[in-house]
Amino acid sequence: MILLHGIICKCCLLLCENGMRIKMKKKIAIIGTGANGSCVSADLISNGLDVKMIDQWPEHVEKMRKDGLRIEMPNRTLEVNVDAYHLCDVATFTEKFDIVLVFVKAYDTAWTCELIKPYLADDGILVGVQNCMMAEQISEIVGSHRTIGCVAELSSELFDPGAVKRNTPPEGTWFGLGALTPEMKSRIADVEEVLKFAGKVGISDAILSAKWMKLIVNAMGMGIKAIGDLRPAEAFEMDGMRDLMLKAGEEALMVGEGLGYKLEPIMGLTQEEINTSNRVQELLLDTITKHVGPTALNTVLQDHRKGRLSEVDLINGWVSEGGQKLGIETPINDKIVEVTKRIYAGEVTSSKNLVEDVISSLKGKI
Repeated sequence: MILLHGIICKCCLLLCENGMRIKMKKKIAIIGTGANGSCVSADLISNGLDVKMIDQWPEHVEKMRKDGLRIEMPNRTLEVNVDAYHLCDVATFTEKFDIVLVFVKAYDTAWTCELIKPYLADDGILVGVQNCMMAEQISEIVGSHRTIGCVAELSSELFDPGAVKRNTPPEGTWFGLGALTPEMKSRIADVEEVLKFAGKVGISDAILSAKWMKLIVNAMGMGIKAIGDLRPAEAFEMDGMRDLMLKAGEEALMVGEGLGYKLEPIMGLTQEEINTSNRVQELLLDTITKHVGPTALNTVLQDHRKGRLSEVDLINGWVSEGGQKLGIETPINDKIVEVTKRIYAGEVTSSKNLVEDVISSLKGKI
């Protein structure tokens, strides 16, 4: 057996015909090694796993090749040498991967899965470790027999190549895994054996509902803070902000229930905590706020600062579209989508004044 930091790694064992165990590491690809993808890559590499990192930011790849990858956490720093590749390098791969972890933005899911599909082993597993409701799209591309669903709670920031600030270290990171089909339930353990090095892992019998629960969290906490360019502590100091977030969550909750999703525990919460809560969205908001801390920059806010497209259309926009189908009004999420599009178009700039205007315009809806 292979012992990694006191943990037996099953993903590095193979039984020979004569029953002897030999070392055989699973081949792992992590595609989309931005902030979160880099964090998980570093954890896996530091524990001896065989990982290829693939990313679309050339400077980031070159910096990691030259100087390695550095992860700054609240209580320690992790530095690792990595095996990093540009997207264009994928065409040179001759091996196939046992596990592929996809960390790209949700809107990049389809082409990313098509890109890596030829390099996924016939019995390999692809996991979308992403925001938004992308698991079914992944399943359609690579096949349900090669898909495991995942919901993640991991907060990190990347602005400079090769250097990540991680707000939730492994002991404060959580992953939920689940099968989309009965045939894949037995394969969940293969992914758990990998992700356990990067955080706590829970198993969900309703992974799509779990992903919807995380979408509620993101609908409350990302877009509106990003409109104001605000960290959590700054946001909660503003009059009306908390009520606005909770209303956005209430809309997401109603739409999800209308679409058939069920309340599922995430982020380390228990089913009892979920079932006995008078306001589920408030429990979720308080939990994520406690876990990420008062100074974290969420991914949408980071996108605004970088001038990049964010995932708001697939988070708050998902709520708005669902509401339209069901006849449920979603004015808070509608407004977040509208203002975010204006920011991306360069018509307005993220600021405290802008979010104050948004709160003021929605007072009758909160």
